[in-house]
Amino acid sequence: MKKILIVEDDNNLNRGISLRLGKEGYQVYSAFTKAEAEQIFKSETVDMVICDITLPDGSGLEFGKAVRERSDVLLLYLTALNQEIDFINGYDTGADDYMTKPFSLMVLISKVNALMHRLHDGDGMRYISGDIEVRIKDMQVTKNNEPVTLSKTEMQLLLYLMKNAGKIASKENILDQVWGLDGQFVDDNTVAVNISRLKNKLGTDQISNVRGLGYIWTGQVKQL
Repeated sequence: MKKILIVEDDNNLNRGISLRLGKEGYQVYSAFTKAEAEQIFKSETVDMVICDITLPDGSGLEFGKAVRERSDVLLLYLTALNQEIDFINGYDTGADDYMTKPFSLMVLISKVNALMHRLHDGDGMRYISGDIEVRIKDMQVTKNNEPVTLSKTEMQLLLYLMKNAGKIASKENILDQVWGLDGQFVDDNTVAVNISRLKNKLGTDQISNVRGLGYIWTGQVKQL
């Protein structure tokens, strides 16, 4: 059973999300403060953290950053803030996705299910392009044999681009294949921000923006 930690100080919202996720078959842990969340995260092994950005005893972004430093669990932010810089700050802490309040519980569940199911076992396959290597079985990325830490969304984005090397991937196709959604509930900047972060982390120029069309992995990719 997949386990999810909910960090939300609004009691009604916390309970509503927890009940709905429970009906979906997830085991849910609820925290209402940053301190409670830290305690649960230390004592329990979870697959996803859903965290409000504004908490009564601190920043959800700070908690998310601490989570990402210790784990590659899925991380989704809930926020009443809708400025572009707020979304960028969220992604900079390693977030996989976010939702702006108010939101539909059904949309949240769709996002959670998509995030949970988008990664699949690769039977030990490896993808190599120049000095970058991706080992699917253990979900590890190296550059010049040095490890590169990616979020699960960044990993899936990298794999999608490498698997389709030499082909232009439209924003719509990326949203569908990486986020598992058609883009209806995803901010317009989501793909661009994640592409930029991925390029910076990899230090590569093998990802190019084809203006008005999408993105393309320009390097040759070997599958082993």
